[in-house]
Amino acid sequence: MNYYENETERQANEELPIGKNEDVEFSEALADSDDREANRRAEAADERQQNE
Repeated sequence: MNYYENETERQANEELPIGKNEDVEFSEALADSDDREANRRAEAADERQQNE
């Protein structure tokens, strides 16, 4: 359940973009271990959101 301080805050939150379809370039060849970990975590988060 979401709780908001006021109606304006609720409306502002509803207008936020969903980041799943952001155009972000990822190059496995240029990625370091931190990049790979971030990519793995992002994919796991996307999976959790789809399963809600």
